[in-house]
Amino acid sequence: MFEKFVLEYVDVGPVQLRVRHGGSGYPVLLLHGHPRTHATWHRVAPLLAQDFSVVCPDLRGYGRSSKPQVTDDHSSYSKRAMAGDCLTLMRELGYERFAVAGHDRGAYVAFRLAMDHPEAVSHLVIADAVPIGEALERCDARFARAWWHWFFLGNPAAEAHRVISADPDAWYHSQDKRPLMGEENWADFMAAIHDPATVLAMCEDYRAGLGPDRAADDADRATGRRIRCPTRIVWATRDDMEQLYGDVVGVWRAWADDLSGTPITSGHHIAEEAPGAFATLIAQAVRN
Repeated sequence: MFEKFVLEYVDVGPVQLRVRHGGSGYPVLLLHGHPRTHATWHRVAPLLAQDFSVVCPDLRGYGRSSKPQVTDDHSSYSKRAMAGDCLTLMRELGYERFAVAGHDRGAYVAFRLAMDHPEAVSHLVIADAVPIGEALERCDARFARAWWHWFFLGNPAAEAHRVISADPDAWYHSQDKRPLMGEENWADFMAAIHDPATVLAMCEDYRAGLGPDRAADDADRATGRRIRCPTRIVWATRDDMEQLYGDVVGVWRAWADDLSGTPITSGHHIAEEAPGAFATLIAQAVRN
């Protein structure tokens, strides 16, 4: 897995991130979603590394990256904090300007990185996500039924981390995922979901989503801040983005001017289910 990539731990100030990086060429940062680690990119990253310098970290709280202290306002797991980690990581690796692609929760980090640090992000690829503020603003009974886990994981009173850690294999249906993920990726995922500290951190990610992350999105919308770089939206045809939003790209028009969108034939975990097509779309987005 990740042949010819370097695996290391990089101190980015408040946390230490586990990261793999390899290849050569223009830098591309790949950000995973929940409940995965950077290993979810193990089929995409080598394809991109033929033409790009590829960086794949575990986000703070996930995998083997640091788990900061939980705070009452959940800001230690905000997308703004995670985006700051990623900016420092890229600078530590020698990259002042780079492209970023994010999937699921990683897409929210990528979005916040592009919003907060436009001087650093040259191209943005968002997969299977709309801004958190948009999702919650448009939330209805259909959304609540489909994405109920947002509110279970995101409500501290539910203590979802205790429920999950009581039987993580049952919660995440881990054996069902093994054939699709590949053995090493699956083993990394298993180590993560069986670590109660990681499970708590992943819940804090969702708690931040309902608090400081939404507040950041709402503040940006109120002041008219927009993404400045070319932005490509990707969504899986066998997921529920089209059912929830219809015109997925249309949701993003309030946030970006240089915007395009592409569906991809896949279930939700695109990097594992359609790696070749996903790598091609990312490469095209960065070259255009």
